[in-house]
Amino acid sequence: MTARLLILSLTLATMPVAAQTLATGTPTGPDAEPVITKQGSTTIVNTTTLAQDVEGYAGPTPLRIFIKGGKVQRVEALDNLETPKYFALIKRDILPKWDGLTVKKAAALQVDAVTGATYSSEAVVENVRRGLDYFSKKKK
Repeated sequence: MTARLLILSLTLATMPVAAQTLATGTPTGPDAEPVITKQGSTTIVNTTTLAQDVEGYAGPTPLRIFIKGGKVQRVEALDNLETPKYFALIKRDILPKWDGLTVKKAAALQVDAVTGATYSSEAVVENVRRGLDYFSKKKK
């Protein structure tokens, strides 16, 4: 059992962070991004670890949520294994839905799934919900 853990640890240590995240569900390398970071007056929430158990059609669908002045500036998809053709529809039709909304309104927003990409759409919506909930709890 110990030999297996050692092999897994050594394997993860040599993998890129994205691959580590897929293998363990949590970024573990030196480039691992924290959940909340600041870029000037913008707060960025990374849902990689917050929603590691939320899966689309092909796996996790992590996001970055950019918040400034209490409003969502934009939601950006991170690397994932979803079908590019269908995820492009999500990027076009779903991710902009939260732009410009207050965090409170964005968290309550009901978003319909993209036809043909239902699992992925629902995963993205859950990632946003978790990211905004986390932000709201941390800012208090």
